[in-house]
Amino acid sequence: MSEQRREIGFWTATSLVIGSMIGSGVFLLPAALAAFGGISMLAWIITALGSVMLALVFAHLSRRNPAAGGVYAYTRDGFGDFAGFLVAWGYWISMWSANAALSVAFVGYAGPVISGLSPSIPDIANTPLLAASMAIGTLWFLTFVNTLGVATAGKVQVVTTALKLLPLVIVGIGGVFTFNSAHFAFPDLSGAGETRTFGALLLAAMTQTLFAFVGLEVATVPAGAMKDPDRTIPRATLVGTLITAAIYIISTAGAMSLVAPDVLMKSTQPFADAARTLGGNGLGTLVAVGAAISAFGSLNGWILVVSQLPLAVSKDGLFPRPFGRLSSTGMPVTGMIIAGVLSSLLIMFNYSGGSGLVVVFTKTLVLSTLATLIPYAFCSLAVFIPGGARAKMIGAGTATIAILAFIYSMFCIYGAGEETVFLGFLLIVVGIPVYVWVTRQRGEARG
Repeated sequence: MSEQRREIGFWTATSLVIGSMIGSGVFLLPAALAAFGGISMLAWIITALGSVMLALVFAHLSRRNPAAGGVYAYTRDGFGDFAGFLVAWGYWISMWSANAALSVAFVGYAGPVISGLSPSIPDIANTPLLAASMAIGTLWFLTFVNTLGVATAGKVQVVTTALKLLPLVIVGIGGVFTFNSAHFAFPDLSGAGETRTFGALLLAAMTQTLFAFVGLEVATVPAGAMKDPDRTIPRATLVGTLITAAIYIISTAGAMSLVAPDVLMKSTQPFADAARTLGGNGLGTLVAVGAAISAFGSLNGWILVVSQLPLAVSKDGLFPRPFGRLSSTGMPVTGMIIAGVLSSLLIMFNYSGGSGLVVVFTKTLVLSTLATLIPYAFCSLAVFIPGGARAKMIGAGTATIAILAFIYSMFCIYGAGEETVFLGFLLIVVGIPVYVWVTRQRGEARG
């Protein structure tokens, strides 16, 4: 069997972190947060602080146990095989579901741009069959790119990350220079019921901003392909999270400053509308293209990661053996194909009823949400369990950060809502028979 090549350096790993977090979601968030006014800015700050604490937890764990698999490896190291499997199972489902959502989001931004090139081109984004075909085609194109090797996929990730930041920076800086404080007024809570208290609105806004930070741990997953993982993973995780948090807050504030709240909350392309206010239709089109590039880059990054996690888990005997096979380029192609098939089926299933693009995006995104929060909670507590070859006593600062990160994770799980928590529980239960199967396989092999 071929050995995986270590070709991911610091900047590629950092761009993987940034690119995996800054996806299509941030381009829709200003519209979703417009109704919260100034509360949304407070939510961004709290979520950013919580995400930095989680990044510090992952940085600590990656130094203690620089094994491939990230959140799975840390959970298994601290809690054993069964907990490690459950985290890996849920996280894997979260990743291929997110790939389906990102494929759909790419069509949402790229479709109108392509359709606008000529009157003879149909409305791709609002035609279910065309939208599904384009989403699945994009998914498999990037799957093919990733099969060529981790270096090729990494180069695509660096380029797309650099390009996607441009429209966010333009809108953010433009909004700062034309700042309109009236657009950030707190909602009127006079006579409001329990559902519109300040705390309830803050929690709802935090839940929405949290989705934008999913992926901060992504550099910990392909550790087997990292150059000097001891230093690269913690540095890339922390630097990537800090850069992303700053970009989120500035760019969202800029968009909210440029467009009135009542207009912004109805917008399907909030950043493009903000750019049109700033520099006309030409700049609006540029930002729309940037949003498409953002979804494209995020999809590329998650396709790379979605095969690396089951590769590490399979090597430990906790995932079916096909996930552990490497191609001549050193890539787990079988795992990529399995994930690609599942993502494609999810896209087709959600489009089969004639659902609109936004509805399909929402359904697939909800499926991938909770499964990322459970590993965060496990890893926050894994800090306190001695494990790995480099286990040592932790300081008061590390312990405090880990406790706060766990509380933050639980708070966000609560904020995810009953339906999402219920779906997450069902996903975990579905994985238990798979664990029984692979455990029996290991027992038979030993016998």
